[in-house]
Amino acid sequence: MIAARDNVPGRGDCLALASSSPRRAKILRDLGVDFEVVKTDAREVSLPHDPRGTVLANAIAKLQAYGATGRRVLAADTIVWLDGKIYGKPSDLDEAKSFLRELSGRTHQVFTGVAYFDGEKLHTDVSVSNVAFKALSDADIDGYIRLVNPIDRAGAYDIDDFGPLLIARFEGEYENIMGLPIAPLRGWRICD
Repeated sequence: MIAARDNVPGRGDCLALASSSPRRAKILRDLGVDFEVVKTDAREVSLPHDPRGTVLANAIAKLQAYGATGRRVLAADTIVWLDGKIYGKPSDLDEAKSFLRELSGRTHQVFTGVAYFDGEKLHTDVSVSNVAFKALSDADIDGYIRLVNPIDRAGAYDIDDFGPLLIARFEGEYENIMGLPIAPLRGWRICD
């Protein structure tokens, strides 16, 4: 189990989270981990036909952009994968709608790469989940976008934010689809 140290919540004594994702922060808060959010200027890559390589390279780049301080640092990257195409964060609302139309009525995969530096050693993992979307009309998509800002979400959606409006079913870890799988974190015993 992941355990936080007995320190003041919010001070970030345990861990630096090299991500500005509110979903990743929520997952860590729900686990009771004391962390500090640090935004990095890592340049993300998209490796054609290699979803695992893409998310792992981006997670490691975010971790490295934080710098070698000897501090515990966690970074992650998530993409949606369908028919050999990587769906990252849409650049605008038109692209978000296009993503959701392409995912409509189909099953896609969500890949999340995680990189964790424990102060001495680098740990990495890639988690994969399957997500089946309902058949969506343009009205369904417009309604979802009125409720959820799709711009900062891989594939233009969030399972934890009105996800049932889009998702028929999923297989795999819910938190992976949110953007931070907890299974590898338990194995690495962060912050204990």
